Amino acid sequence: MKFQVLIIALTASLLAACSTSSAVQPTPTLSALEIQGQQVYVSNCAGCHALEPGTIVIGPSLAGVATRATTRVDGEDARAYIETSILNPGAYVVDGFKDVMPKNFGKDLTSADFNAIVAFLLSLK
Repeated sequence: MKFQVLIIALTASLLAACSTSSAVQPTPTLSALEIQGQQVYVSNCAGCHALEPGTIVIGPSLAGVATRATTRVDGEDARAYIETSILNPGAYVVDGFKDVMPKNFGKDLTSADFNAIVAFLLSLK
């Protein structure tokens, strides 16, 4: 009887240990709009902005930009901050960087591409 209780307790412990292992977080799946935005990023932004944290090309890394954008300007949400940063890049120059971002994206990007790049950047949390 003691042996059976020991086996049951051991089995329960093993099952509990197996069920509490930390799960690997799945890679987020981008929407069609975000994929289009990623393509816009590659064509227009990747030469100056990296997606890896802490990597500086010319401008700041865009890793986590959606999270940072929520607190950069009082009264502005992440979308408004990102849109303004693209259309009027001199408005919010990040400390430690120069105001060298091209000012022509408002004219050169189609509205579809603009909405797509904003959606892609908002996915970078």
